Amino acid sequence: MKNPVVNGWYADPESRVYGDTVYMYVTNSLPFAEQLNLDLVTTKDLKSFEVTRNILDMSTYQGAVSAIWAPSAIEKNGKYYIIFAANNIMTEEEIGGLYVGVCDTPMGPFKNVFEDGRPLLNAIYNRAQPIDAHFFTDDDGATYLYYGGWRHMMVAKMKDTMDGFEPMPEPSFGGIVRELTPENYVEAPYVMKIDGKYHLMYSSGSWGNGTYCVKAAVADSPCGEFKYYGDVLKASDIADGPGHNSAFFFEGQHYVAYHRRTIGDTNPHHRMLCIDRLEIKDGKLCPVTMTK
Repeated sequence: MKNPVVNGWYADPESRVYGDTVYMYVTNSLPFAEQLNLDLVTTKDLKSFEVTRNILDMSTYQGAVSAIWAPSAIEKNGKYYIIFAANNIMTEEEIGGLYVGVCDTPMGPFKNVFEDGRPLLNAIYNRAQPIDAHFFTDDDGATYLYYGGWRHMMVAKMKDTMDGFEPMPEPSFGGIVRELTPENYVEAPYVMKIDGKYHLMYSSGSWGNGTYCVKAAVADSPCGEFKYYGDVLKASDIADGPGHNSAFFFEGQHYVAYHRRTIGDTNPHHRMLCIDRLEIKDGKLCPVTMTK
């Protein structure tokens, strides 16, 4: 395995394993006005990788015209769902937010779950920008949505139909979301379950420079208090600004998929898709050693 795993500028990978294939849903790391769709990177051996372009049927997402980024995908009831942010909205009066698409295969093209093309979530609850969404399904089949920029992380419980939210007990916002912001959170939540505990990886620092890094926290429940316990990815003599990651288990080994940048490159969009081993020891995520 060589890093970066593909040529081109990519960011925000959400990785899933279906069958014998690793699927990585990625942002095209371009100026916001040029981010018009999402790509998919697949591999069966972590040696050769294929890129599938434009996996969203953008004609079904009303008003989503730029800043198409930060996807998360999940299988539910025999179908595959994807969620992504659009338009980098700053107020609820703007069109955009988090859109959800569905397809019979993990390859796409994903069409909006709503026939009228609307987003799933346009509201800005508790100053959490509706970006950087992540789907997590627990052992009981319940699916949770974690999201949020502007240093606020929110959680909601999805309906089984994946087109709305279950009521959330108080304290909540709008009766559907709760805040779970851990220490030094900025954006990009990702949740995985280890030995009955819920481990959160999240990005801190600034996405456009070498301060970007990934921290880890743990909670006793998917909607519980996440307590920080260590750093997972940070700049080294290999690369700058590693962040916005996901994890996957493939052929007996845990891996982390993430983006990083070349040391000294000041272009904020020059982010590259990378994969490295993720070790777990004593029930905690260990710091990742970036490799070339």
